Amino acid sequence: MPRFGLAITALALAIAAFLVVFLIVPVVTVVWVAFSNPEGGFTLSHFSGFFSLSLMRESFGNSLYVAAMAVLFSTIVAVPLAYFTVRFQFRGAILIQTLGVLPLIMPAFVGAAALQLLFGRSGSVNLLLGEWFDLNIPVMDGLNGVVFVETLHYFPFILMNLSVALNGIDTSMEEAAQNLGSSGWRLFRRIVFPLALPGYLAGASLVFIKVFDDLGTPLVLNVTNMLAPQAYLRVTSIGLEDPIGYVICFILVGFSVAAMAGSAMFLRGRDFATLQRGATSLLRRELRPWQSTLAYLWIGALLLLVLSPHLGVLLLSFSKVWSYSVLPDVYTLDNYATVFQDSTRMIWNTFVYCGAAALIDVVIGTAIAYLVLRTRLPGRQLLDHMATVALAMPGVVLGIGYLRTFRDVELPFTGTMLTSSWLIFVLAYSVRRLPYALRACTAALQQVHVSLEEAAQNLGAPRARTVWRVMVPLMMGGILAGFVTSFVTAAVEISETILLTSRESLAPMSYGIYLYMQSIAGRGPGAALGVIAVVVVALGTYASHRIVASRQAHNIARRAT
Repeated sequence: MPRFGLAITALALAIAAFLVVFLIVPVVTVVWVAFSNPEGGFTLSHFSGFFSLSLMRESFGNSLYVAAMAVLFSTIVAVPLAYFTVRFQFRGAILIQTLGVLPLIMPAFVGAAALQLLFGRSGSVNLLLGEWFDLNIPVMDGLNGVVFVETLHYFPFILMNLSVALNGIDTSMEEAAQNLGSSGWRLFRRIVFPLALPGYLAGASLVFIKVFDDLGTPLVLNVTNMLAPQAYLRVTSIGLEDPIGYVICFILVGFSVAAMAGSAMFLRGRDFATLQRGATSLLRRELRPWQSTLAYLWIGALLLLVLSPHLGVLLLSFSKVWSYSVLPDVYTLDNYATVFQDSTRMIWNTFVYCGAAALIDVVIGTAIAYLVLRTRLPGRQLLDHMATVALAMPGVVLGIGYLRTFRDVELPFTGTMLTSSWLIFVLAYSVRRLPYALRACTAALQQVHVSLEEAAQNLGAPRARTVWRVMVPLMMGGILAGFVTSFVTAAVEISETILLTSRESLAPMSYGIYLYMQSIAGRGPGAALGVIAVVVVALGTYASHRIVASRQAHNIARRAT
């Protein structure tokens, strides 16, 4: 075998080993414990024990209810917003869609406390409703509060995927239906939405998975009768030997995988193709003046609701006293002073952990992309599939899997246990964020023609030098975008963080926000730290878009010359 063939094989085996050790083994360990007795034999007794507990049955039903209702309400919010802004002449459509995606840059659990102050029983909205109409809406009570918060946070998944799908539909099909007498709701129900179904299902399955597995939001809202909080509470209170916690983890994994596989199976064998691509193939339809007015009023009210968590967190970060009043009674900068005095190490830890994890992701992502697209190595597609599986792995499952799998692993030359070191955060973050970097690196490599690589080799450059000096620079836009995406999503990770934090000195920013939000007295500093996290994520997201845009402009200019 040629030397480069050996190097390629060694690289593929190294990546496979990394994914097996830090992704597959922890998840398989969790599943194995759920089905094994103390002697190591197969058993289903843990599942019968799970369903014999009324709290577990209630938690199972509650998690399904919250996830299903979040998908329903996210659909109600996202579908009209996507349809109006994509299929009609709508001034400010790009701005509206941009504002609609903003909830994703704020962790759901950060906005949960602010929404309590705005929409709770004694929150700003209910105080005004009580004063004006003697009315109180319990929107933040119990499971309703979780559904409300999750809907406002995760509906952009449906909005983004559905908008892309709607943009890809040929509008002449709508016009043909209109010429045959179809219009309004019937036109949307029979023609438009069925053609955009793949985009909708992609977004809806993501919403279901994210809500079903979410740990931080229920804990901040003090709703513990759901599966993810119960898994966390049982492992932290009873211990890693509690089998019920592993049964919960298996259910979380099973439903997450089923949601992704189910959406794919539902679409299998159906044809959604059109002859022309894009909603711009024909002019977008115009709204009548009264329709446009109603649409703007509705979208304005919707965006005000959607952005209310950001407003609430910002107000809370500057408040000293905010209780039983529409707005804070006293404003202060002390919350930010407290954060920079007490939590500077957490901010630094976040940059170190997330930066290292993002670096690992782009290195592995670039390598997998090259192996898949530029080699004929047998089984190379398996690397892509293994990395992508992380999308369906709940953070609480991976966190518990790490604690169980690596509890007896000691770092060489240090005497420190892996589960008690900062390295555990880097490994966990890198594994769960790898799919984001991989997709960005794959897209970047697909835009680099293979002839450029061949030209460098024809000039005498070895394969390894060609990759480093030619391919990587040409992929740099995608690599940087993948780095930023991995970094900003890891910076607000909470499920794994809560489980893996063994002492406060190792904690990142998200853990600090969670600790502050657990205390009424500490919610001001928690909101201030949350604002800092949002700014970091927003700047990272902006940088990612700028990088991609600049690389696209550079490629266009290069082709023009």
